[in-house]
Amino acid sequence: MQENASLSNKRLNSLLIKPAGPDCNMACTYCFYLSKADLFSTTPRHRMSPDLLEEMIRQAMEQGDRFLSFGWQGGEPTLLGLDFFERAVELQKKYGQGKVVGNGLQTNGLLIDSKWSRFLREYRFLVGLSLDGPEHIHNRYRTDSGGKGTWNKVVDAAKRMLDEGVAVNALVVVNDYSVQFPEEIYTFHKELGLRYMQFIPCVEFLPEERAKPARFTVPAEKYGEFLIRLFDLWRSDFSGYRATTSIRWFDALIYSYVGLEPPDCTLQQECGTYLVVEHNGDVFACDFFVETSWRLGNILEGRLGEFLNSKQQWEFGRRKTRLPQECIGCSWLRYCWGGCPKDRMVLPDGTRKNYLCEAYKMFFRHAHRELQQIARVVEWQVGQEMATGGAEASQKNRPHRQVGRNDPCPCGSGRKYKFCHGYGKL
Repeated sequence: MQENASLSNKRLNSLLIKPAGPDCNMACTYCFYLSKADLFSTTPRHRMSPDLLEEMIRQAMEQGDRFLSFGWQGGEPTLLGLDFFERAVELQKKYGQGKVVGNGLQTNGLLIDSKWSRFLREYRFLVGLSLDGPEHIHNRYRTDSGGKGTWNKVVDAAKRMLDEGVAVNALVVVNDYSVQFPEEIYTFHKELGLRYMQFIPCVEFLPEERAKPARFTVPAEKYGEFLIRLFDLWRSDFSGYRATTSIRWFDALIYSYVGLEPPDCTLQQECGTYLVVEHNGDVFACDFFVETSWRLGNILEGRLGEFLNSKQQWEFGRRKTRLPQECIGCSWLRYCWGGCPKDRMVLPDGTRKNYLCEAYKMFFRHAHRELQQIARVVEWQVGQEMATGGAEASQKNRPHRQVGRNDPCPCGSGRKYKFCHGYGKL
């Protein structure tokens, strides 16, 4: 792989790890990852071995950037048990070499008890809890294998973690049903104490035809209306020009509006900035492209840093820049960059257009001027911080720079980046 080193020189700073592969103790109707079991059909049960865990962490620490993020996802990662994650933290310390490590856990919450909560708080895991909203919304599609709703158990897990002081974000899938209830969902999470929210549009196509959405896919125009209402709710809760709740996609857009690279990969110009490591050590280009054509190799046969800078990963990242002419001439291109490639549908002429394109246009027409104003205030706030931080801080915080971990977060929250949108990335 050394021959491809000239193509790019990306630093390894983020891994998305699936220690239980596609295995899960729920059976959500809209889940795209359960079908990935077909890729690993030689065994019915998928678990990362202790030896493989150690090899992955050793490589990451030796080859990674000074700030390194481990995202533990699934399937359901807590199926590995608490001992597995205690061992992971021990290995991070063993091979740490002075690096700053952040751990994130995406979970359905069903196995989170008091012991889990204490562990997550002690080691400052950032938890993304899958909770779609009030009971009638969450239980619509998020059921167990017997078809029973899981809302009560998930809400109990949320309260347990919040009481313990765990940093918890709500992960909300917006589907054909929940798109009708933006205010109810936003208010529910806020009142529960989940003031950090990430809304994920459900976009899945029929396997046989990528121009036809699955029945639970969110309608594009309805999603545009949802984003507009959500933005107004978020903005109405501001204290002056400071947000009191966090909605990840809006916060990430502010990075774009102040001239910084957004932390949300769907808003970046290219893909391929992180790696996915499956339970068996297979490495893939992206969470949404765990498929044979984008398998980069295996950590027992190669190095993570080389996979990240391989020709195959470079090609994957460049695919996002191949846009239809409509996108190239669009005034909103510099903010969305065509959105996530997995949301692109094949048009009759063979080109690929983002299914949510009209939703994003609706949103930007509504929110653009307000986002510009928020960005101006954020830039002024950062300028004030620079002015009081001395010449060294001033150089470190130039407008085109990457944000330092001790800098004020550009989202305008007033918190340091390491405690806001840099949490779990550093």
